[in-house]
Amino acid sequence: MTDRHDPLAPVTEEEIRVTRDVLRSAGLVAETTRFAYLGLEEPAKEELFHQDPDTPAERRVRVQLQDISGARAHDVVVSLTRNTVVSDHVLDPLIDGQLPVLEEEFGVVEQVLSEDARWIAALEARGLEVHQVRVAPLSAGVYADDYPQENGRRILRGLAFVQAHASDHAWAHPVDGLVGYVDVTQRTVDQIIDLGPVPIPVGSGNFNDIEITGPHRTTQRPIEITQPEGPSFTLDGNRLEWENWTLGIGFDAREGLVLHQIAFDDRDTARKRPIVHRASIAEMVVPYADPSPVRSWQNYFDTGEYMIGRYANSLELGCDCVGDITYLDAVIADELGAPRTLRNVVCLHEEDFGILWKHTDLWADSAETRRQRRMVISFFTTIGNYDYGFYWYLYLDGTIEFEAKATGVVFTAGYTGDDRFRAEIAPGLGAPFHQHLFCARLDMAVDGLTNRVEEVDAVRVPIGPENPRGNAFTLRHTPLTRESQAQRLADNAVDRTWHITNPASLNHLGRPVGYALLPEGKPTLLADPASSVADRATFATKHLWVTRSDPAERYPAGDFVNQHPGGAGLPAFAAADRDIDGQSLVVWHTFGLTHAPRPEDWPIMPVDYTGFKLKPFGFFDRNPTLDVPPSGGRSACGTQGCHE
Repeated sequence: MTDRHDPLAPVTEEEIRVTRDVLRSAGLVAETTRFAYLGLEEPAKEELFHQDPDTPAERRVRVQLQDISGARAHDVVVSLTRNTVVSDHVLDPLIDGQLPVLEEEFGVVEQVLSEDARWIAALEARGLEVHQVRVAPLSAGVYADDYPQENGRRILRGLAFVQAHASDHAWAHPVDGLVGYVDVTQRTVDQIIDLGPVPIPVGSGNFNDIEITGPHRTTQRPIEITQPEGPSFTLDGNRLEWENWTLGIGFDAREGLVLHQIAFDDRDTARKRPIVHRASIAEMVVPYADPSPVRSWQNYFDTGEYMIGRYANSLELGCDCVGDITYLDAVIADELGAPRTLRNVVCLHEEDFGILWKHTDLWADSAETRRQRRMVISFFTTIGNYDYGFYWYLYLDGTIEFEAKATGVVFTAGYTGDDRFRAEIAPGLGAPFHQHLFCARLDMAVDGLTNRVEEVDAVRVPIGPENPRGNAFTLRHTPLTRESQAQRLADNAVDRTWHITNPASLNHLGRPVGYALLPEGKPTLLADPASSVADRATFATKHLWVTRSDPAERYPAGDFVNQHPGGAGLPAFAAADRDIDGQSLVVWHTFGLTHAPRPEDWPIMPVDYTGFKLKPFGFFDRNPTLDVPPSGGRSACGTQGCHE
């Protein structure tokens, strides 16, 4: 995934080493320094659109440095072109918040609690010893009124689970009614909240134990997916070409998979037409609904607080990906600033996807069928108990789709008969209601930089002189011209979509070319608007935000999400109320799952799905797949129909 001539190519091992040397020379790296984040500082979209190929863009990286001794954190930009520090912002934790949670801090929470007399006593009251208990290190959020002593300090919270043996899945045995608050810098316990013992569930959660699952079924016969002539795509460094699509594939320690410069080679116009300059899932938040004193603070920003890319899985053929697979490695920096290669984290393959188009015409005595296929670009990550798959799909007809797959183990609690905020999923075992809300950042470039967004609703027309039989309905187009106006909710009752068009580029009908964003329209954030999580995850209160494109505005909940008091990100960006009509735009789309756990989700959750589509709407002058050939091989679907 390396191409030195591509300004958007992923950071290399050598560049990480050079970055560390530059920072050390600048006096910014000591024994207690940890690299919380290192990633490419991308050039502005406008700069790349007008770039002189003989004058490459400056190569920069952004680094966030945490000092575990308690000194102030730094947010630094380094020029690799000039081997120098470009900027150095020293964080004020009361204003800026904290850098992401470090891996080494996971163990600190368990260790510090294991030595605290109050924690030990609480476990003993439940008949437990410290060595039997694992502690989940959980982001603290911000509750300044309730815990003013936490302001400006680096805090994690710990919930306990009993682990019977080394391979036991401890999520089956939550120690409810107990939580510890830990200062991970000072390595002290701020407080223990103990509401008294709750029965600890004893049922097994070991979904990989044959004594629990029973013998594996023997009814499944093999399904073989082969491409005897190899895949239809080509890969040059990090640049992918498939059918009429071209794009760059990036990987970021915070966002995970990033797609750059998605374009379609339109044979009718003989142009490679840009659609999306940059696409990523820039944030996700998992807010929990349980108001119990030991759980009411539970809400996790898996991207901004934990960095999903850092925990990407190494994928295995036949398990995670099936067929003719190409894997890509990714390089990130570890917490000491050394390069770390993540093997086989990005999976590339193409899939048959059923019928593309079909018609049997009795008048013309014709029968034609073409098959759809799609290019799949994906990765999987594990954040604590949950596992998430991030899948981007490109289709022959110009459609772009994103799909998140949520699986893993639900976060568990005790169950005492109260069904208001948690469900019983196994005897005595509860799981709080919660949401998984994702935010896609789509830096659009539909046929260029002059884009606009319209909200399109299907509208019933009342009976009247123009509609005497009452059968008419129409489409209402509402331009979203300013950032204050472009904060919208989906509405499935009117089939609401949002069209991103280019008024400076017209199709052969004289209309602006465009792409339509098709939302699922599921609930946004269900927490009270006055809640702390609503202040911090304001992006999740709307399905759609539209802002002017600005490379500094990259994250919907702000740059430093961990223990940030709120108001950062999209509400701050949109407060400028900039003109967005015919401008370079970013479309932000919130989507996700509202999860009421069920017995079928235990002891491991079957995949649940959520996502959205970007579908061409007047972008092409006609169906762009007329040149797709009939299927080859043993069967052919053409003018004489399908036959062997």
